[in-house]
Amino acid sequence: MKTLNCICLTLTIIGAIVWGIIGLFSYNIVDGIFGAGTAFSRIIYTLVGVAGLYAISFYWLLNRD
Repeated sequence: MKTLNCICLTLTIIGAIVWGIIGLFSYNIVDGIFGAGTAFSRIIYTLVGVAGLYAISFYWLLNRD
């Protein structure tokens, strides 16, 4: 489970950085690398979204104490 948590946290951080770049520079780095609307870019967005949803469970880990 620790490995899954690390993967999801890493994907969530990457997603946050992508959104930061979009907000600051109006440049979508994922579309720039893989092409806009391609299947691979949609897979990346889906994985980051699922990781973000999974990261919600981290709040319960914080409240264990």
